[in-house]
This record gives sequence, structure tokens and C-alpha cells, in this order.
Amino acid sequence: MKILNLFLCLLFLVFAGLQFNDPDPGIWVALYALVAVVCGLAAFGNYRKMLILAGLAVCGVELFNIGPEFIKWVNMGMPNIATEMKTKTPYIEYAREFLGLILSAGVLIWQYVTAKKIEVKSK
Repeated sequence: MKILNLFLCLLFLVFAGLQFNDPDPGIWVALYALVAVVCGLAAFGNYRKMLILAGLAVCGVELFNIGPEFIKWVNMGMPNIATEMKTKTPYIEYAREFLGLILSAGVLIWQYVTAKKIEVKSK
């Protein structure tokens, strides 16, 4: 688990670093950095459930905000979103953001479930 958490920590730090050229970097740098911190702490057995829940709350709000745009992209037949780094059409940005949120939320949910399991075992 330690190696996986360290890998995820480094991966999300890279994700955070790549967001600095994004049109709205603040939320994405902060979210990916938060997930990196959660994974880094978990690598050493330190699970901060409130930090995990805060990250999940941000993911939930942003998924709700971007969800309709993601659905539009799906209804368009899911055109390729990996052909260009600069986004010339809004659906590319929204689809990428939505998928990044899903990935972040998935990791945070896994961390929360792991924290709960460790908490139950220690009682």
C-alpha cells in the first residue's frame, strides 16, 4: 500500500503541476495537490478523514457544475479529447475536467474506505 500511495502522491503532484497553464488553474492545482497530500500522508499511515471529506466535497460540487457539459460531450458521440493540448472547443476542457474529478474522487473514496477499515481494526 505504501508504494501505491507514494505513486499516487507523485502522480497527482504531476497533475497539479500540469494545471498551471489551464484557463482556471486555481481549483485544479489545489484539488490535485490535496489528493497528493492525502496519498502522501496515507503512505505513512496517517489518514486525515476530514481532509479526505473536504476533497470529496469539492469533487462533488465541481462534478455537479461540470456534469451537464460532460453529458453534452457524451451526446456528441464523445469526440476525441486527446488530439490537442490547447483546447479550441469548450467540450474538450469540460470532458477532461470531469474525468479528472472522477479520478480524484475515486482515489479519495478509496482513501476514506481504507481509513475507516483501519479505524475499525484498531478498536
